[in-house]
Order: sequence, then C-alpha cells, then structure tokens
Amino acid sequence: SFDIAGLELFLPIISGATIALVDKETGYDGVLMQQAIDHYGATVLQATPASWRILLESGWKGSPRLKALCGGEALPQELAAQLLGRCKELWNMYGPTETTIWSTVRRIDKLDGPVLIGRPIANTTIYILDNKLQPVPVGIPGELHIGGDGLARGYLNRPELTEEKFIPSPFSDDPETRIYKTGDLARYHAEGQIECLGRLDHQVKIRGFRIELGEIETRLSENEAVSKSVVIAREDTPGDKYLAAYIVPDAGQKISVQQLRKYLQGFLPDYMVPSAFITLDKLLLTPTGKIDRRALPVPEISMQANQVSF
Repeated sequence: SFDIAGLELFLPIISGATIALVDKETGYDGVLMQQAIDHYGATVLQATPASWRILLESGWKGSPRLKALCGGEALPQELAAQLLGRCKELWNMYGPTETTIWSTVRRIDKLDGPVLIGRPIANTTIYILDNKLQPVPVGIPGELHIGGDGLARGYLNRPELTEEKFIPSPFSDDPETRIYKTGDLARYHAEGQIECLGRLDHQVKIRGFRIELGEIETRLSENEAVSKSVVIAREDTPGDKYLAAYIVPDAGQKISVQQLRKYLQGFLPDYMVPSAFITLDKLLLTPTGKIDRRALPVPEISMQANQVSF
C-alpha cells in the first residue's frame, strides 16, 4: 500500500531474482527476520533504520552476500557503522513518496563524516534553493526540491496542497514543468554529494527561539547510554509548549535525567535542552516501519522541579 513496495516487488522480477514474502510478525521480530534471511538465502533486503535496528538487536551477525538498502528515514552514522561490518554492500536511499520511489542513492563504504544521501538517479533533478527559489552555494543549507520523471501528478482531491507543494519549475521554459518542495533541509558538499539535514517542519519555535529537533536527537544518539531517541515539541496545556525527549537506553545502561540534561548542556543552549525525558522499552513503529510519533506518551512533569516522573 506504499511506494517502496513497488521497488521491492518489481526490482527482483526485472532482475531475474526471486521475491520472498514474509508476514507482518516476521517483519517486527528480529529473530524471525534472521531465520527468513538464512532460509531464503537473501541477497537484497530493503528496510527502514528502525527495522535494521530490530534485526541487529536480535543478535544478527550479518550475511556476506547481502546487499542492504536503507531508506524511509535518516540513516544514523552509528547504525551505518554496524551494518557496514555485517553485509556485502550498504546503500543509503532517499526519496519522498511524492517522487516515487527513490530520488538519490549513495553506496556507503566508509564513514569519515556525515552519512550522505548521494546524487540524483537517472531522469531526476535535484535543486537546493533558498526561500526565493534561488540556488544556494555549496555548503549552505536550503530546501531540497526534486524534479524529473519520478514526480507524482499531485495529491488526490487536494488541489490546494498540490499547488503548494508541486510548484512551477523556475529552471524550465515549459510552464507545465513542476518541481516538488520536499520540506527537507539539505546542502551540497564540494564533490556534489548531498547531505540531508532534517525536516524543515521539525523546526519548532518555543519562547521565541527557533529549534531544530534533529540537532537535539543527533546529540542524544551520540551518548553511549542512549540506543534510540526522539524529540518532539508538546503542547499538552494550551499555550504551554515544551520539548520532550523519549529515550530507549542501550542494553545494560541506566538513564539519569540529570546526567542527560548536563550532557546536552555541554553542546546546546539552554532553550534546546528538553524539559522532559521519558525512558521507554522501545519506540512504536508505524505499519511502514517508521517511528510512530503520535504514539509517544504524555510525560508526567512536576512543574516545580521540572523533572520527569517515571
């Protein structure tokens, strides 16, 4: 029911390979997934970062014949490092549903910097533009726009949203040519590779400060006690907006709110340090394998101590 299924179903067929279909239970169980990989002798597996983590956390040792495709969400550097040592090839894939299926790809063979999303695939064009739709210089962040044959026609029965997101291309003489505004912040590296910096709509404003949630999540993921993290802006009481961080501890680690807060204060200004820290056994996923932000629980916060009640 979603775009990536198109690649997963048709790529094996046109390549002369065999499709192995597994049930939902297998997709959410790392041990069953391991067994399926071994049983079918899988050579290609495409999954979201969350699904790859489920596999790794089950003790998967890897497969020397497996080509690993990772997409749907940002590929963290530490996860890429774990996968590199366990598979034949690792590919980072990028592309919104509106530009079905992938728009850029990059083979990850070494980690000497951020995990990049690569270059556009054939018949696809990428533009990184400022708010006046002008190209930004190398190294300067801008909104990533996509053109080419992969563009959808628009949103079904939503003409206003289609007009907002599928805009006339300022780089074409054809008035019917469109490019898609992804809402993703990105920048070019000197060699033409693209780095995705997170969602523009994950940028929030609290007490007058503009905050990039992805930057907080990145810092949390670098803490050795943290396995996974998600940061959101909550407004459980009208007019009272605050940051909440949801943490899954690394195996055998204990999370201290005070230590995490002090850790973040070493990197971030005070207004970017979450008010609430909530530890969870796991992060719930949507049916497509992405983190279900809507399922995150409401924190119980002591307003006087500004601490989380676990």
